[in-house]
Amino acid sequence: QVQVVESGGGLVQAGGSLRLSCAASGVIFRANAMGWYRQAPGKQRELVASILGYGSTDYADSVKGRFTISRDNAKNTVYLQMNSLKPEDTAVYYCAARFGTIDYWGQGTQVTVSS
Repeated sequence: QVQVVESGGGLVQAGGSLRLSCAASGVIFRANAMGWYRQAPGKQRELVASILGYGSTDYADSVKGRFTISRDNAKNTVYLQMNSLKPEDTAVYYCAARFGTIDYWGQGTQVTVSS
């Protein structure tokens, strides 16, 4: 059974940095795609960044130039380096890993940016 586990969230002041990690386990195949989503209170879940197996990336306009997604294919692990954090980045961040046509989700990690 595939398990997706995030880590690295926390509380940081505006302008600071955090690095999120996400590992998918329980499968021997490489994930087709991995990505980070976030959901703030009262808002819909939105895509933050995604990365395909061969390295192609995509970012939400709101994080371009501040966030960087990367992955270690051998470990089915994806990272999200978040710099210049803003209070509006406060949300629960979820990791998703796609194997075939099925998306597996983690439980989420809280990121809080204080002003």
